[in-house]
Amino acid sequence: MYYTKELEALKRSKRYRSREVVDTLHLDFASNDYLGLAHKKELHTLTCQALSEMPLHSSKASLLVNGYHQIHKDFETALCEANGFEDAVVLGSGFNANIALIEALVRRSDMLFMDEKYHASGVLASNLKSVNVTFFSHNNMQELEGLLKSSDAKRKIVAVEGIYSMDGDLVDRAVFEICDRYDALLIVDEAHSSGVIGENLMGVFDYYKIDIKPNYIKMGTLGKAYGSFGAFILASSHIVEYLINRAKPIIYATSLSLYDTLLAHNALRYILQNRELLKSEIQKRQKVVYEELGVKADGLIVPIAIDDNKRVMEIREALKNLGFEVGAIRQPTVERAIIRLIARVGESCHALRELCINLAKIKQ
Repeated sequence: MYYTKELEALKRSKRYRSREVVDTLHLDFASNDYLGLAHKKELHTLTCQALSEMPLHSSKASLLVNGYHQIHKDFETALCEANGFEDAVVLGSGFNANIALIEALVRRSDMLFMDEKYHASGVLASNLKSVNVTFFSHNNMQELEGLLKSSDAKRKIVAVEGIYSMDGDLVDRAVFEICDRYDALLIVDEAHSSGVIGENLMGVFDYYKIDIKPNYIKMGTLGKAYGSFGAFILASSHIVEYLINRAKPIIYATSLSLYDTLLAHNALRYILQNRELLKSEIQKRQKVVYEELGVKADGLIVPIAIDDNKRVMEIREALKNLGFEVGAIRQPTVERAIIRLIARVGESCHALRELCINLAKIKQ
């Protein structure tokens, strides 16, 4: 067979992956459904009722060829109002959003400065022939400033995450001031921070109380805290206009499904209306994690270093046998194997504490 040796090598290194059908009887501390909204049947029902009263239920085409619906426009407007940005565009996934941003914004005479732990979608886009990229050490603002200061690129673009998907740590606030100082465009991937941190749970811009400027770009996903599917890009009208005209994942893809868009809009309303309750529930879970594992979580991602591919799978299976689902993350996603625990609001604090106690015992 064509790739037998490669598959065998993956198995030997304990990096082999396979699909497993979700077992809904297990307690879910593995998924990115941070607020448990994927289980809120009232949001699903509300979305279906509204969609059933409309003349169609499919977006049918790309945003630029009869596929841009009032549902998309209304959600984009709501996102702008909630986040303080001038304009927005919704699209198929966070992966596609990163490809769109980097492929379109970084021209031949420009330079992209990317955190070394940026999401794989951004790293993939940076491999395009036309993209000049320099990686800086994770969250090292001094190194980033030195790179920007010495660069003579036509345009400088910086890419960071709000909360990093595997380490679970916050981006350094200084990145905003540094990008302003060197007139750099700043892309902030808020996939894991939007809906989790901030006074209004809108993410790292909200958390740091950042005044929105024309050089700031925010990307967020709808398949995590929002309990739906898809993504959005928030930016100045100028940047959004440019992306709509140059970003291939926007131009050449069918627009985001009407169901997912409307479901995410209903989730956004729910988050804003219940933000105090949700913030309290998030803080309770952060407290449990600290008490039982000694880990101070900036959001709801809790990485536990194991550093052994075989052992990390054994721990995952042991916890699964106790009824808990957690992530066992191996290379190349991370440098060293980790258990990735998500302290979801969708599961109780009692269940989280029980998981943490068992995890502490098993990993010894």
